[in-house]
Amino acid sequence: MFTKWITGQWNEIPMVLLSCLVTYSLILVYTRVTGLRSFSKMSASDFVMTLAVGSIFASIISMSTPSVVIGLTALASLFFGQWLLALLRLKFNWFSKLVDNEPLLLMHGRHMLEENLEKANVTRADVYGKLREANALNYDQVLAVIFETTGDISVLHADDPEIKLEPDFFQNVIGSERLLEDHEIETSSLAHVR
Repeated sequence: MFTKWITGQWNEIPMVLLSCLVTYSLILVYTRVTGLRSFSKMSASDFVMTLAVGSIFASIISMSTPSVVIGLTALASLFFGQWLLALLRLKFNWFSKLVDNEPLLLMHGRHMLEENLEKANVTRADVYGKLREANALNYDQVLAVIFETTGDISVLHADDPEIKLEPDFFQNVIGSERLLEDHEIETSSLAHVR
């Protein structure tokens, strides 16, 4: 039993290599057909897609079940589903709001927004880590910290305290009204910012 666990059967190795080659090639083809969005990190569905493809790929090349044909069919279904989801999100704003998270303002200037930190399950330590990663040296440089739809944290910072924020960059960011008001953005610019 121990020998079987370590070595397996030598006649399986060529089939594993062939399965890997075929599956990897078809993943590249599927990606070319459906577009680069397939492996982006712009939404939760993109993240799920990446995990699912990796899982199916591993299953196909390392086990006899699912068979290569079943696995490739599952992959084709995933890529088609991702393409369809991206198309629906692009065409229908209501659908995009239904399936996508909205970005959340965690900090503006030196003010941490405790309520938003709680909503996002993010600690102050997480934010400080991202500030260090972004090379923000002090609170005066920090303009905004945003929890993105992908789970990433963006840090907007500048050395110039008089810098103007672009309201378009804050579309659909929950809590951004206060930030933009503090930076004296015209209220007409706020009309399309949530």
